[in-house]
Amino acid sequence: MMHRYQNQQLMLEDCSVAALAERFGTPLYLYSQVAIEQAFNAFAEPLKGRKHLICYAVKANSNLAVLNLLARLGAGFDIVSGGELARVMAAGGDPAKVVFSGVGKTRAEMAQALKAGIHCFNVESVAELDRLNAVAAELGLVAPVSIRVNPDVDAKTHPYIATGLKENKFGIDIRMAPDAFRKAASLPHLKVVGVDCHIGSQLTQTQPFVDAIKRLIELEQQLQADGIVLSHLDIGGGLGVSYTDEQPPTPAQYLAQVLPLIPANLTVVLEPGRALVANAGLLVGRVEMTKDNGFKRFVILDTGMNDLMRPTLYQAVMPVLAVKEAQNQGPVSDLVGPVCETGDWLAKDVPLAAEEGDLVAIGGAGAYGFTMSSQYNSRPRAAEVMVRGDEALLIRQRETVENLWAGEQLLPEASC
Repeated sequence: MMHRYQNQQLMLEDCSVAALAERFGTPLYLYSQVAIEQAFNAFAEPLKGRKHLICYAVKANSNLAVLNLLARLGAGFDIVSGGELARVMAAGGDPAKVVFSGVGKTRAEMAQALKAGIHCFNVESVAELDRLNAVAAELGLVAPVSIRVNPDVDAKTHPYIATGLKENKFGIDIRMAPDAFRKAASLPHLKVVGVDCHIGSQLTQTQPFVDAIKRLIELEQQLQADGIVLSHLDIGGGLGVSYTDEQPPTPAQYLAQVLPLIPANLTVVLEPGRALVANAGLLVGRVEMTKDNGFKRFVILDTGMNDLMRPTLYQAVMPVLAVKEAQNQGPVSDLVGPVCETGDWLAKDVPLAAEEGDLVAIGGAGAYGFTMSSQYNSRPRAAEVMVRGDEALLIRQRETVENLWAGEQLLPEASC
């Protein structure tokens, strides 16, 4: 984390958060460039000497500046839509380092990715194998495929972000996987290059990763005996971060446990998202007013669930940082937004002395913050700023009210 207090004021790197809020307005997303660089290098360093590809999960934070920074560091990208592929390419990413995940790829998206020359498709069903083969045949191309296997491993995380159990929609059941691989190998416009699994997000223990990879290695050896030789093993993403009191393994600790399990001839592919950007980000809001109903005190910000969905959607507990350090001590309060929903809350039962006009930041907001934001209640989306040292660059302009209805039109008078 690159935020700290200096002279009782919250700083991100060497920038005053209060000064940035005054300059760019609120709600405001702030990202530390150094934090992103350090997080990427924490994965890259332990992988030196191994054939590897670190594919950043674009869905975590898809701002072009973030993608461009990671591309410059040598990252590949894990995408889940044609729109994300277009973003990667607009940001200078190399399509040959892109893996395309997701259960519902359209024919148009498949054609787009094939023409771009991506590294591989992470195929999630037998139906997708047939569709991809047909699209590749129409283009006269061969699609590189890695089959996503569901190893039925309990990731011990929130049920909405657990993806490796047999009841989840993702991947092909590991017991059915050999037949799927044989089918893929038989289709003329597919080339089998790897096996993939991703068991969930915000994992704070290493053992589920180890269990899943052991099952993948057993499958890889079985496939090799059947004459299907793989070139890479994609171990997915999901490594958790510390929002408040979580204690996940570091990338080095995680990789020390899993790399020895993987044969040296296989390229190791990883898909970290949250672990690269979450703790690089702050969401800053200004207090509009406070309210005490005799039962509970509310601190009402100008930012809410439309800007940051994680607390509402996942009951996520994220750190609250008063921009004036002394205000972190005060009456127990719920931090809420202006959206017309009871679910519009950012934190519950936190000590906070902030009053009207004061600034409050939510930590850990670099992942699944802006990318999940919306214009609900006709609220323009926030600005985004990248901080490096004592410099700050606006990397997304704040939406205007007119942006809210761009593309819409009134009915002609004759139809009313």
